Amino acid sequence: MAWLLNSDRPIYAQIVEKIQMQIVSGFYRPGDKLPSVRELAAEASVNPNTMQKAFAELERSGLIITQRTSGRMVTEDVEMIKGIQLELAQESIKEFFDKMKELGYNKNEIVALIESTAEEE
Repeated sequence: MAWLLNSDRPIYAQIVEKIQMQIVSGFYRPGDKLPSVRELAAEASVNPNTMQKAFAELERSGLIITQRTSGRMVTEDVEMIKGIQLELAQESIKEFFDKMKELGYNKNEIVALIESTAEEE
């Protein structure tokens, strides 16, 4: 699986976001063991130190936990995961609304467009 990382933002921050997304989407489930730093660094084509920095940030947030004998695991705190999922969803919605307003739509027009598009799905 190729990781699409760009140079306009810190790579470790993009890795944090990608792993967060993998956790909240269920790719990695609560309690799952994560691949090693070296494995993920190779997969993402980044320096292991960059991946380590991203893991440290995820540990600080509590989303992943290091267990000395078994490596890094996804937290089993389902409520924390749901909270992060909600935050990410709200950020995406806000970005979407901001973009639509730049295109000249007002709130009611945006909601109507979403509803009509959802009906087509």
